[in-house]
Amino acid sequence: MAWSYRRRIKIIPGVHLNFSKNGISTSIGVKGASVTFGKKGTYLNTSVPGFGISSRQKLSDNSNSETHQRPDVSQIVEPIDNIFSVDVQHITSQNMQGIKESIISAHEQRNELKADQKKIELSLKLSKIKLVISYILLLSIILKKFVESVRNEVKAKKDAIEQLKDQIENCHVKLDVEFDSDIKNKYDNVVNAFKKLIASNKVWHVTAEYQQDTRTTRSAASTAIKRIDVRIGVKSLEDIKSQFDTLWIKNSHGADIYFYPSFVVMYSTQKKFALIGFDELKFNQREVRFVETGTIPQDSKVIDRTWAKVNKNGSPDKRFKGNYQIPIVKYGEMNLSSETGLNEEFQFSNYEYSEDFAKSFLAYQKLIKSLKQVS
Repeated sequence: MAWSYRRRIKIIPGVHLNFSKNGISTSIGVKGASVTFGKKGTYLNTSVPGFGISSRQKLSDNSNSETHQRPDVSQIVEPIDNIFSVDVQHITSQNMQGIKESIISAHEQRNELKADQKKIELSLKLSKIKLVISYILLLSIILKKFVESVRNEVKAKKDAIEQLKDQIENCHVKLDVEFDSDIKNKYDNVVNAFKKLIASNKVWHVTAEYQQDTRTTRSAASTAIKRIDVRIGVKSLEDIKSQFDTLWIKNSHGADIYFYPSFVVMYSTQKKFALIGFDELKFNQREVRFVETGTIPQDSKVIDRTWAKVNKNGSPDKRFKGNYQIPIVKYGEMNLSSETGLNEEFQFSNYEYSEDFAKSFLAYQKLIKSLKQVS
């Protein structure tokens, strides 16, 4: 009997974002069916291609929708001196659930296809061994039909593996984005500013912050922090394919942060992640005067100096022998938070780059919020 393989592939719904002066529309669906989210409501759109038949059914009225209770952050997070987000399972914005479900579906199907590929690859090895043995035993002459069937098996399995590779490659949520030119220019400013920010000599993830008793420590710094070196860059998620660059910030102890044109993905694992819309994202940037006891990054500016042991008026405490000066460096600090429990903080050695990114992002975010109001 000839070997054959066939798997029924589920079509993964794509996500289409449209940014125009008339507002923002988000559609999730496949050809002939989609769900559209807007200020006036959520609609199921269906059509029969080639027959001119279409319908639009209102599923909910978002303009007068029920407010869903969010998790009590005070009961989930640890004491205030620790800076981190709650479990990503609690963070996703209400209007991002449909996109999240599509991503989960793509991931699950890709894993199933990869498992099939491994099984067929193992089976192919066995078929090849069988073919070699038949040649050694001269079965090619005696049992020509048997040998021919094994050859057909090998070919069919190779074809199946190539088909699976192609299906795995295409098993993702396609994020299709349409911009009006002026809106796209603002988004390009965000991407370009972030690419400059990548060049910062140092990026730190701030994980804890607490007050210091300066009378006891004799330090000029009233606040101490715990921070860890991290990386940032342009890096996309396997489950989402987009024509636009994805901005990535490494999280030292939790879910990494990925910026897409209208939402942020907090990504811990392929099953633990969250999506937060830009309209719910709180983004703050500020200058930090940092008493730097370590190596000063080359792109940072020393703006002042203090002493290892200092009096209240800033003069050196002469009671300590070998008291020495310490530079005060200007860093940039950014905080990302949301009412659903996102809370992450980062420092950048290049203040100017962090300020430029913050200005471009906040300008773009302000535009997104205004467009959502007219959608």
